[in-house]
Amino acid sequence: MKSFLALFISFMFFASYSDAQKVLSEGVLVYNMSVETGTSQPNMADMLDGATTTIYLKGDKSRSELVSSLGREATIYDASTGTGVILKDYSGQKLMITLTAQNWTENNKKYEGITFENTGETAKIAGYNCKKAIAKLKNGTSFTVYYTTEVNVANKTYDAQFKTLEGLPVQYEMQSGKMMLKFTLASISYNSVPASMFEIPKSGYRVLTYEETKAK
Repeated sequence: MKSFLALFISFMFFASYSDAQKVLSEGVLVYNMSVETGTSQPNMADMLDGATTTIYLKGDKSRSELVSSLGREATIYDASTGTGVILKDYSGQKLMITLTAQNWTENNKKYEGITFENTGETAKIAGYNCKKAIAKLKNGTSFTVYYTTEVNVANKTYDAQFKTLEGLPVQYEMQSGKMMLKFTLASISYNSVPASMFEIPKSGYRVLTYEETKAK
């Protein structure tokens, strides 16, 4: 009887945990981006302020799309093959960069060995209970991320910098030169995503290999 009771309590615990944590295996994440340049003088970086990053997820496939007043840039990645493409569309110039599995690993090498140290601080952001962590990279740089364990993304490879994060990033800040970029989760959709979102364009783009872009 005692063993049955223990089993029942264990089942109820995991059932309640499963209900509390949503698993996103297919859907869409939208982040709003703000930029701080540290100066009151207008510059090109201000054109990124108000940009959005939309991440489409479907099984092993992901598509991350940045849209700003400067143009549009998308990264399509297939975790089953390790290959991807980067699509750039700026000022009418459309460029496609192809990446082999080896290229993809090299392009994200700076995130290898990234660690997240919890600060013990918490915050409620975009309706989610979040923990504050400091992400530390091997090159000595770091950034702040607030993440929630209320949502778990099934395909953790969609973003190399958060592959080992124990939850979904809700807000994070990154330094880029003299700019501070802040990304904040705006919405999550669990609706189905058309397979066409992950199709690689067959025309309309100038195609370059990853090696060709490195040589420039």
